[in-house]
Amino acid sequence: MGPSNLLSFAFCGILIFQVNAQISVDDCCTNGQEWAGQRQDCAALQTTSDSQMCRIAQEQCCIAAQDDNYCTTGINLAKQHGECETLYTDANSCEAKNIKRCCNCCLLGKNAQQQGLSCEQNLSLGYECGLVYRACCVEGQETGPTLPVVQPSQEPATNEQDDPYLNDQCRGAAHCSQQCRVTESGATCSCFQGYKLKPDGHTCEDINECLLGSHNCRSGERCINTKGSFRCQREVSCGTGYELTDSNNCQDIDECETGTHNCAPEFACQNTQGSFRCKPLMQCGDGFIQDAQGSCIDINECMSANGPCPSGQVCINTVGSFNCQRNSITCGRGYHLNEDGTRCVDINECTSLSQPCGPGHVCINVAGTFRCECSAGYYFDSISRSCVDTNECRRYPGRLCAHKCENTPGSYHCSCTIGFKLGSDGRNCEDLNECESNPCSQECANVYGSYQCYCRRGYQLSDVDGITCEDIDECALPTGGHICSYRCHNIPGSFHCTCPTTGYTLAPNGRSCQDIDECVTGTHNCTGSETCFNVQGHFKCLLFECPENYRKSGEAVRVDRTETIRCIKSCRLNDVNCVLDPIHTVSYTVISLPTFREFNTPEEIIFLRAMSPAHATIQSDIVFDITEGNVRNSFDIIKRFESGMTVGVVRQVKPIVGPLHVVLKLAMNYVIRGVVSHRNLVNVHIYVSEYWF
Repeated sequence: MGPSNLLSFAFCGILIFQVNAQISVDDCCTNGQEWAGQRQDCAALQTTSDSQMCRIAQEQCCIAAQDDNYCTTGINLAKQHGECETLYTDANSCEAKNIKRCCNCCLLGKNAQQQGLSCEQNLSLGYECGLVYRACCVEGQETGPTLPVVQPSQEPATNEQDDPYLNDQCRGAAHCSQQCRVTESGATCSCFQGYKLKPDGHTCEDINECLLGSHNCRSGERCINTKGSFRCQREVSCGTGYELTDSNNCQDIDECETGTHNCAPEFACQNTQGSFRCKPLMQCGDGFIQDAQGSCIDINECMSANGPCPSGQVCINTVGSFNCQRNSITCGRGYHLNEDGTRCVDINECTSLSQPCGPGHVCINVAGTFRCECSAGYYFDSISRSCVDTNECRRYPGRLCAHKCENTPGSYHCSCTIGFKLGSDGRNCEDLNECESNPCSQECANVYGSYQCYCRRGYQLSDVDGITCEDIDECALPTGGHICSYRCHNIPGSFHCTCPTTGYTLAPNGRSCQDIDECVTGTHNCTGSETCFNVQGHFKCLLFECPENYRKSGEAVRVDRTETIRCIKSCRLNDVNCVLDPIHTVSYTVISLPTFREFNTPEEIIFLRAMSPAHATIQSDIVFDITEGNVRNSFDIIKRFESGMTVGVVRQVKPIVGPLHVVLKLAMNYVIRGVVSHRNLVNVHIYVSEYWF
């Protein structure tokens, strides 16, 4: 049993029956199969008989044929595409479910054949799915879809000239439903365009281009499948006055040409897009207008917005025209004819230049005349029989104006004091923002009724006018000497500090001067044999040589931004005097001191730390001494103990004014039982700067 002969028993839709003449059950079944073959929905099946058996046969045969087509489509999809998921967008329709079911069952069979499994499946797939599974599995094991070659008859051969189609394998169409072609492997069936070959290899079935999406219908058109082809039908109707052409386009219907209009005999038909118009055959003359029935109606020209007659004339309508007649109207006192001359209008005596009421009065026009009254701000004086000005400021003191009131003829005027301006109501006073006129030289702050000037930083308000801002000379203030380390320069609104031209640079705070260490920056000019020593505002290139019988001890030691050169005793062999010399080391160093601006207490400048602990095995005493260079006894030396070490502290005890260079020679004596066992000498070059920083 081939897969194309399978019937799926899925029922979709509700059938609608129609009653026709009695026919046989076979014919009813054939009719149902043909209905399904046209790809029409069995729910809309048109019955051919009112017989119940005929309706049942017609319905069941239609559903069976339709499901058979669905199942065949699913099998072909599995064979051609190898998938069943992405071919249909409406996966919930009954048709898509049946196609997918057979497609999946066929894929299972093809997979079993590819893995070499038995085609007799033991899965609980159901009867219909099991048949499709086996059909696809068995077909995969066959050699191909070609039909077996028709063997020649066993009867005695006849002359080929008598029967030229004797060896034609497609003779008799080789059981093909449409076309047969001969290949090397034998006769093969093929189908016409719009059809495809069924799995049996010889029967052709229609291709549903609408279902497969291979149609070319445009947007707004619906695809309808037909035998071997398809057609596109417009989904939205063309509307009244249009018809659908064979090319599926909307075309205007010419009602005048087809005679489908309803124009009366006295009207001519004129076609328009989607409709038509009836035009009267008779044309009306001047002065008439034509109505919808074609009748001519007189135009009343006198009713137009712009009358046809000139001023002073009356329009009288006539049939097809009009007449103009002149008016003759006499007006009474206080009236005159209007510009058209059609009626009398009141004369406004109050608008004349003669001022009929005189000053201080108000003229009031009335119909045909006028009357006089006192103006606002005046009152009638019975004695003088005239209008007299009212002094509102005296009559309503403090009630009309917020500040000052001034009487005027017929009214009054309010004004404000200095620092205020009159409000929009003409009575109240508002604060005047004097700062808008920029009265101050720098900054202005508005206050109620006045203003206040103030200055920016670095300026002060002038005591003379209170408006002008004057520069503050910060350098001349009592504290000006402490603003800058070196020199202060006043500038408008501020100041700036400067340092000596060489040896110093201005600190980030803009006030202090920092010494430039030329020895570190490499801006000195010392030779290779000289040592660079930085001093306040400058540098010194010094060459220190060790005395005889002494040698330098390693590299120079740098402490507190200066270097110390140490020479140790190195006696020659058998040099007794050198050995007995108590001086063990000679050191050289350089320090720089400022000229202290305020010298109140001693300043500690040099620290000498003993090389041996303060508490040795043999009790010894260390004595510090200044041997040379103590100018005016400006220095002293004291001894103290720190962290178990003996330290000699050199102090500056008197003020020194630079620039000054002093070589201070210090001795550190080690005394045991009152005798100096040995000593260390330190030569300190002291450079005193002329500046306090």
